[in-house]
Amino acid sequence: MNKVFLFYRRPVGKPALGDFKLSIEEIPSPDDGEILLKTLFVSVDPYLRGRMNDSESYVPPFELDKPMQSGIISKVIDSNHSGFKIGDFVSGNLEWKEYQVSTGKGLQLINTDEIYLSAYLGILGMTGLSAYLGLTEIGVPKAGETLVVSGAAGAVGSVAGQIGKIMGCRVVGITGSDQKIDLLKSKFHFDEAINYKTTVDLIRAIKTACPNGVDIYFDNVGGKISDAVLNNINKHARIPLCGAISLYNATSQVLGPYIQPILVSKSALIQGFIVSDFSEKFPEAKKQLFSWLKESRHLP
Repeated sequence: MNKVFLFYRRPVGKPALGDFKLSIEEIPSPDDGEILLKTLFVSVDPYLRGRMNDSESYVPPFELDKPMQSGIISKVIDSNHSGFKIGDFVSGNLEWKEYQVSTGKGLQLINTDEIYLSAYLGILGMTGLSAYLGLTEIGVPKAGETLVVSGAAGAVGSVAGQIGKIMGCRVVGITGSDQKIDLLKSKFHFDEAINYKTTVDLIRAIKTACPNGVDIYFDNVGGKISDAVLNNINKHARIPLCGAISLYNATSQVLGPYIQPILVSKSALIQGFIVSDFSEKFPEAKKQLFSWLKESRHLP
């Protein structure tokens, strides 16, 4: 039988198990021009929370009683399509089903000879592309500058920090546990890391960790953490705004400090982005990320 994860109820605040439902269906059979896929890896991303709201955004909201969707890696186990053969691996935006049929539209064949499969959802997928393109296109890092990354132990943040190190920056991560701090410094080679949950004065802690100020802030979380970082930015600082996960579950309008005076006085750039904004640069970005992976520059 076929397991299907349905979006059952729109969450109020933090999503709960009752907002989703597991359904059992028969495994489908492919018609002419179709392939049967078996799901191997599913990407569970922060932006999916926004799709659970019934509001206009850059992607349509999830429909109730319909399967969840996201980036998925699958294996072709049956094919009536000339472009795909049994045993092929593909990636694409697919439904959260154990098995599903597809016409092949929007799917990308994966070469498994040189890299592990899950990399095509991670470092070579939306995660890595968001980190690389947000940092290089908006942050424009220069050797010797200081980069601060919030959500630094997350999928995007950990990659953004590593890219900053490769490009010669001093990199400081903000995260939520001492265990994650150890990970950032020992495995990903961040220069410094701050546990925002145990830090009493975050503005001062960032100032101490960034004695020359903050030139680039890769923002994944928004909220009070970002308020503290902005109090430490340098003249002409650049702020790629990748996400605001600290606010995604808010049930009312959240107010914070007015940031315009800081941005004006520092002549700073803050720019929100969706990774698809840079779709024409995907091939060169993937090529560079793949090269770093092959050189064992971490970036898992």
